[in-house]
Amino acid sequence: MRGEPFALCFPSNNGSSCFSPSELPAAAMFSSIAPLVRLNPFHAPHLQLQQEGLGLRKRPAEPEEVSCPRRSLAAASAEEEYSCEYGSLKFYALCGFGGILSCGLTHTAVVPLDLVKCRIQVDPQKYKSIFNGFSVTVKEDGVRGLAKGWAPTFIGYSMQGLCKFGFYEVFKILYGNLLGEENTYLWRTSLYLAASASAEFFADIALAPMEAAKVRIQTQPGYANTLRQAAPKMFAEEGIWAFYKGVAPLWMRQIPYTMMKFACFERTVEALYKHVVPKPRSECSKGEQLVVTFVAGYIAGVFCAIVSHPADSVVSVLNKEKGSSAMEVLKRLGIKGVWKGLFARIIMIGTLTALQWFIYDSVKVYFRLPRPPPPEMPESLKKKLGLTE
Repeated sequence: MRGEPFALCFPSNNGSSCFSPSELPAAAMFSSIAPLVRLNPFHAPHLQLQQEGLGLRKRPAEPEEVSCPRRSLAAASAEEEYSCEYGSLKFYALCGFGGILSCGLTHTAVVPLDLVKCRIQVDPQKYKSIFNGFSVTVKEDGVRGLAKGWAPTFIGYSMQGLCKFGFYEVFKILYGNLLGEENTYLWRTSLYLAASASAEFFADIALAPMEAAKVRIQTQPGYANTLRQAAPKMFAEEGIWAFYKGVAPLWMRQIPYTMMKFACFERTVEALYKHVVPKPRSECSKGEQLVVTFVAGYIAGVFCAIVSHPADSVVSVLNKEKGSSAMEVLKRLGIKGVWKGLFARIIMIGTLTALQWFIYDSVKVYFRLPRPPPPEMPESLKKKLGLTE
């Protein structure tokens, strides 16, 4: 005679669950794996084990939180473990240090080419071409003569790089905050131009004294061979004005140059990632990103050389001569004269600009500084323009 059927009951969230003896093994399995499923960090979709004939039923996936496609840079910084926040004092300081290395080292490395270029500009009858200029210089001064002016070049362009790259980041963030997100995207080229021009204004004030000494050493044979000889002599002859009389022509040369350098570089990087590089920047390795930086820098450098060359010719002649003004030199050189030495300058500035951007971006990578990706249209602007559903 069979006994009365019985069941074992267990408390649960919904009251209690009861099982017959034949169902106990399955119930035990249910009670043991349920906590493991809940703790599994990789469950997707979430499985809810329910007693329904002791089977498993998949619960519909819970709606995931909609993430904003345009994360703040601060959030991205935390995820990628940047060494500092974007726009912090440490960020600006390290950007300035990157500018010192990028400008100081590269300009010093091309001193021989710069020396020949300056001599072609101030004495085209004697130095007829870039190759002839090297030949004449080596015959007269030896190989060591090609290094004349390296000290003021290194000091002057290191100070210029500090102000140029450091202040560019400052003004780009400042002007971008004033414009707002949508206008910053729409007017980004104008933003690059304004930020770079503002930075170069201060950078040239820092550069002017050393640039004046450099040109005297390089273009006036017998005047001085070192910075220690040139600086006291210049001060004794013309006072402090000797070091700053070329600042206005420097603005004429360097501000257009820097505006082209930064704006062309930023837009070229954007175009390369959009039309040339076969994958998004976020999927590129750091090495691949630096290659794009170098290519964009060289393209920008060619345009920089063309835009700034006439003013560069005026600066070279002005610093060589006493008592001349920029307008007098410009009239005397004429339209044809201001373009002397352009080929040498394109080679020099193209290589220089590419290396500067490469070094600057490498410093950012090394110190783990925030490097914002190429700009994308804000979602709010897409909605206004009807580009989203």
